[in-house]
Amino acid sequence: MVLAACTGGDDDGGNSSAASCTNTIKVEDAPVVTVWAWYPAMEQAVDLFNENNDDVQVCWTNAGQGGDAYQAFSTALEAGSGAPDVMMIEAEFLGQYTIRDALVDLAPLGAADLADEYTEGAWSDVTEGDAVYAIPVDGGPMGFLVRQDIFDEYGVAVPTTWEQFAAAAEQLKTAGYDGYIANFPPNWWAFFQAMAAQRGWAPFEYDSGSTEIGIDMATPEAVEVLSFWEDLVDRDLLATDEAFTADYNASLVDGTYASYVAAAWGPGYLAGLSDADADAVWRAVPLPQWEGQEPRQVNIGGSTFAVSEQADNPELAARVAMEIFGTEEAWQIGIEQAALFPLWRPVLESDDFANLEYPFFGGQQINKDVFLESAAGYEGFTTPPFLTYVYDQGTEQLTALVEGSTDAAGAMEAMQQSVTSYAESQGFTVVE
Repeated sequence: MVLAACTGGDDDGGNSSAASCTNTIKVEDAPVVTVWAWYPAMEQAVDLFNENNDDVQVCWTNAGQGGDAYQAFSTALEAGSGAPDVMMIEAEFLGQYTIRDALVDLAPLGAADLADEYTEGAWSDVTEGDAVYAIPVDGGPMGFLVRQDIFDEYGVAVPTTWEQFAAAAEQLKTAGYDGYIANFPPNWWAFFQAMAAQRGWAPFEYDSGSTEIGIDMATPEAVEVLSFWEDLVDRDLLATDEAFTADYNASLVDGTYASYVAAAWGPGYLAGLSDADADAVWRAVPLPQWEGQEPRQVNIGGSTFAVSEQADNPELAARVAMEIFGTEEAWQIGIEQAALFPLWRPVLESDDFANLEYPFFGGQQINKDVFLESAAGYEGFTTPPFLTYVYDQGTEQLTALVEGSTDAAGAMEAMQQSVTSYAESQGFTVVE
């Protein structure tokens, strides 16, 4: 039903009728561009676009989140029809579609002129050489969210380095705190990926469309970082709950975790949990760094708008991808109603965004204090065109690690072998 909702294919630039859209079409005789996206408050952003554009209208459908949406998109691509004109895709997954020639190069359609409107890291994540495969929307620069009341109650200083983090974890336990300083989620490879990237880990070298790929996963940096987390797990100083479950959500807000290593979407996720403790004192501080190392900023998540190769009118679809979150009014919706972190410089670098006060954090200006610097310092991260496989294998190895059936070195060597074998089975030549 989802695939059928926005199919049909008319010649005037769209492939949907007003009756098939989740939203309301404002101008019935205008060409229509179909969009699949799962952003919160997406309907409000679409309504704003449609009200302000009488020569094109957006037909929006929520085809699921993340993997569900990608499966529907892949099914439509394989069928040769049924894909939307514009698809929301997380930046790290773009390679899975560019290798299939499933996305339109937006550079000749106006996107090449937009580079200066986005952060360096965000633009790096959506481009390959001169090609532009998507328009950045929101990002996930990382910070450190702490229960200041818990740290204060037990007389433990909030850490600014990972070495201090390990010490603080032990100090909290010794002082009688019956929770954990944080959680190490075995089902969330993206978390470890970001932590290792902060130490300089760059496991993949890949150019879109190439049949060669560099894979170097079991580096000393990766093993060192995973060993750090393994040691804390072994000493029962970290929780090892699977992320995004009901138990995990409860532990985030009931005092089981004294901190949350989070991307910029984390504050919104945290504040949106219905059973959040109103008496908790949350504060945002910069992500801890490694002592003696050059500070690095890292990112988890963040999404883009890409144009499908099935788009009837790529020029019109590109315009929607570029403009739907290309106004301050649209970003007011994105920030206030969806808790998105903008990558569009006119809003990202505005005084209003920097000075925005967050009631959940006691009125703290968390963008100015933490996330703006983190976003500015993020330089991008190369992912392979089979990231889903890497994430699945990562979950297996991290689960084995926390269960004690492997160690950091063994987990990373297993990742190297399994990912290399998979790449070769898919026709890639692997270079180390």
